Amino acid sequence: MELYEAMRTTFACREFTDDPVSDEALHRILDAARFAPSGGNRQGAHVVVVRDPSVRRQLGDLCEPTVRLYAAQVAAGEAPFNSVVPTSVDMAAARRTAPAAGVPPMFQRLDAVPVVLVVSVDLAVVASVDKDMDRVGLVSGGSIYPLVWNILLAARAEGYGGVITTLVVPAEEQVKELLGLPSTHAVAALVPLGRPVRQLTRLRRRAVEEFVTVDRFDGLPLVVATA
Repeated sequence: MELYEAMRTTFACREFTDDPVSDEALHRILDAARFAPSGGNRQGAHVVVVRDPSVRRQLGDLCEPTVRLYAAQVAAGEAPFNSVVPTSVDMAAARRTAPAAGVPPMFQRLDAVPVVLVVSVDLAVVASVDKDMDRVGLVSGGSIYPLVWNILLAARAEGYGGVITTLVVPAEEQVKELLGLPSTHAVAALVPLGRPVRQLTRLRRRAVEEFVTVDRFDGLPLVVATA
């Protein structure tokens, strides 16, 4: 598959057929994805391929309280989990309350997803140059999320789909115990993979001119003159 086509058609897939994802296909996907960059080329990533349905079910259960809180914040008109505006939602109550209709049920049946990848990164080797700043840390993600995105691009090339989810991260300690992750590892993403029920080919994204400016944040948008 041509690169630009893969970039333009790799969508957040949450509904899968029953088709399995073979070890051979997974190995090809991960063999391509491993060329993603990381800070200092330290390559602190680890991927756990979760085949066991009971383990996938437990991972789904660990996501559920965060799914409920996410849904409650959306219902309240908030941007869920943003680090700037405090939430008005009763977080403890929201985590105990089943979300309204319309929330994707994927996490309630994660055991039915063909395969789930749990991607972690070793904080003892990752570059986190913003670790002492007075805001949420972002930079260390640059050493792990390129790999996660490469996984989805390679999966697209193989005819599969998936989605980057982080809703299991608040339950990181339980995930570590469940999967035997080392103490220095942070959970970066949970990636369900399978063959999409429906392959989207037209994704909705902002135009370049809407989020790219020249020289300053309030500069002119980057535009290309047309003949």
